[in-house]
Amino acid sequence: MIGDPYLGEFVGTMFLVIFGDGVVANAILSKTKGNVLSGGGSASGWIVITAGWAFAVMVGIATAILFGSPWAAINPAVTIAFAINGKLPWSMVPGFIGAEIAGAFVGALLVYAAYRNHFKATQDPITKLAVFSTIPNIRNLPLNFVTEVIGTFALVVGVYGLIVPPAIIKVAPAAVTVAFLVWGIGLSLGGPTGYAINPARDLGPRIAHAILFRRESSDWTYGLIVPIFGPIVGGIIAALIAIAVI
Repeated sequence: MIGDPYLGEFVGTMFLVIFGDGVVANAILSKTKGNVLSGGGSASGWIVITAGWAFAVMVGIATAILFGSPWAAINPAVTIAFAINGKLPWSMVPGFIGAEIAGAFVGALLVYAAYRNHFKATQDPITKLAVFSTIPNIRNLPLNFVTEVIGTFALVVGVYGLIVPPAIIKVAPAAVTVAFLVWGIGLSLGGPTGYAINPARDLGPRIAHAILFRRESSDWTYGLIVPIFGPIVGGIIAALIAIAVI
């Protein structure tokens, strides 16, 4: 293990977004291998995207640990939940969240660099925004908010259930078990909003989109509410329940 916890959170979240936003870009941007070979965006694309985000979480956790963060939160909602539960000092929370958002921003820029030609070939601005950030399929902010609360609640409770009991740790590494958890959340609860379940994962890339595509909407009306505070509320509820039962 090298570096320090803040570097670990930065690098881990950067890799989370490189793999996560990268699989979305491959699936939906024009003229990519993923788009062309799947018939221009078939239903199987959602399986590809949810699987890609699962692998993104696995790599993100592994690299966060490698670069110095044994917590490997790579998610402000998880960071806050860990602090509520006493697993992370509150003094480290602001630095962790800043590192996570910065890492997500840099990761999004790297995805743009890799897919620059395909962004140019894609005409629809909503498709381009969807690579960076989540967009609801039916826009209803209260219900979209509830969806993110439920998804992040499931994530944080699942994290406690998968990695806290010693018997589970002996069966499979934490990174792999959490990756499957995220895959399941995407398949089951990702339909309404695209399952941000991570404020940094949405906010950092949305800032990158706003800089790279200044003439196109980054949908801040939605982006500053649902994918930021929904996951935080869900994480807090999960942490409080964990305190009571674990």
